Amino acid sequence: MNYDVIVVGGGHAGCEASLAASRLNHKTLLITGNIKNIADMPCNPSIGGPAKGILVREIDALGGEMGINTDKSLIQLKMLNTKKGPAVWALRAQADKITYPKEMLKTLNNQDNLDIKEAFVDDLIVSDNKVLGVILEDGEKIYSKTVILTTGTYLKADILVGDKRNPGGPHGEKESKNLSDNLRKYGLTIQRLKTGTPQRLDKSTIDYSKLEREDGDNILRSFSFDYPPIYKIEEQVPCYLTYTNEETHKIITDNLTKSSMYGGYVRGIGPRYCPSIEDKVVRFADKERHQLFLEPESRFYDDIYLQGFSTSMPYEIQEEMVHSLKGLENAKILKYAYAIEYDAIDPLEMKKNLENKILENLFTAGQINGTSGYEEAAAQGLIAGINAVLKIEGKDPFILGRDEAYIGVLIDDLTTRGTKEPYRMLTSRAEYRLLLRHDNADIRLRDYGYRLGLINEEKYHNFQNKLKDIEELQELLKNKKIVTSENNLLEQIGTSKINDGITLYDLLKRPEVTIDKLIDIKKLEDIYSNEVKEQVEIYIKYEGYINKEKKNVLRMKEMENILIPEDIDYDKVINIASEAKDKLKKVLPINLGQASRISGVNPSDIAMLSVYLKRYKNHE
Repeated sequence: MNYDVIVVGGGHAGCEASLAASRLNHKTLLITGNIKNIADMPCNPSIGGPAKGILVREIDALGGEMGINTDKSLIQLKMLNTKKGPAVWALRAQADKITYPKEMLKTLNNQDNLDIKEAFVDDLIVSDNKVLGVILEDGEKIYSKTVILTTGTYLKADILVGDKRNPGGPHGEKESKNLSDNLRKYGLTIQRLKTGTPQRLDKSTIDYSKLEREDGDNILRSFSFDYPPIYKIEEQVPCYLTYTNEETHKIITDNLTKSSMYGGYVRGIGPRYCPSIEDKVVRFADKERHQLFLEPESRFYDDIYLQGFSTSMPYEIQEEMVHSLKGLENAKILKYAYAIEYDAIDPLEMKKNLENKILENLFTAGQINGTSGYEEAAAQGLIAGINAVLKIEGKDPFILGRDEAYIGVLIDDLTTRGTKEPYRMLTSRAEYRLLLRHDNADIRLRDYGYRLGLINEEKYHNFQNKLKDIEELQELLKNKKIVTSENNLLEQIGTSKINDGITLYDLLKRPEVTIDKLIDIKKLEDIYSNEVKEQVEIYIKYEGYINKEKKNVLRMKEMENILIPEDIDYDKVINIASEAKDKLKKVLPINLGQASRISGVNPSDIAMLSVYLKRYKNHE
């Protein structure tokens, strides 16, 4: 059978890519090495966190599945950074490692236009640098109009512990042996990356009396914009907190050469922002301790994930390390930590729609693009699935700007700056983060999801009603006033008196005043959802800063609107540095804004390029 889209790999990127393509009415095949590992969580049992939680909300706003599936399977939920401004608020869930993949597989199995096949892909069918399908390990050929590779950490994967190196993917699964070599044969640049995972402990052997308890929030929340929370606050499972200590650090430093990394056994580059514990101890030698979270993996079994203690030390050293920790003196290790090395492509060789520049009709998403994290993978999978369909339909690609979504920041970073280490989404990577908040992801992206065909009429109608409520509440606050004779009401809510009348809209700009307090003291009809009130309150309180960021965006857009022709000859651009020319030729930026973000391209190079583009346009 021929397909429109073949997705290779059943992780978080593969799930989103498969669902997007099939929901857009294109015949899709998902090929995975093991159906039991679809949507697996081989590392951290969580979804969300700083910046990552906003990625999940954006996936949901566009019509993806990760947020909905997390809401179905969470065992704890927290809003992080609430003591800071709303630009950095983000949800983080402990997801159940049994329920999450089970629910996702159920969704995939019930999806029209989607087939699932258990197999390994060894090669691509390529003609004139166009991908026409895949070749399986047994030689079977399956043809398709597009192929999306979402192979995770399985390409020529090796498990590393101490001085031992064994071929295998996560959980010791069979690795993909030949695909990355064949990609290299077609001209793609392959790089070697490394990541790792910590120990799993038997929860009955932990002394919780010595640990700090971390509970979920006592407010019901959800990742999805479309469905109410389905968990019970009182049934959330607690996490616990402990720290490394002087003894832990001594064990690590005394045995550094036994670790895969410091013993010289690692070839791949590891993640800077999620380092192993031995790397933390070496790099931050001045720190007396490092924070570690004990996180339950599931309601259905007793494994506790020791977050922050990733290592590639030999098993006997891991025993010493774990038992040096407060509360874990007698802990039983159920699964030892390990590092994993794998092949990935150079993300500078893909376009902003995630199509490869060398092989037409080939799209890539997730860790094969050099990223780390379930959320980054899912976001890319969704975009790859959408753009594969748009390619088939002969339509313009779907590309989000850095001012529109963290997804846009993620993909722009990869395709413009590349990465030599597993890329992790951070709040600091977004220059317009006050615009890219957790609360307004639907306002930013839902129209796109609807126009693409991933948001149905009912969901879009509910979204339109929400927008109406936001506008109505803002108008109400502008039209209602507090006058001087009502200064006693201001005293009730702990804010200073006024000498003249003030609208509730302007009064809400005071830090100590909340929208609920205003509704209460003015006895207004409270008919608005918490989501609507939160959205209005954040906008009013930060209106000045938001408008300032919007002006910055407009300045950036001026450069983004200066397009660079595909056939430009950079050798003809005079007075730009050789490094800049080399980088511009490799990245092939689509506009001057993207060119300005390329590492190694300086403002003087951009000025010369701008002059050249004006002359080029005048001679067209």
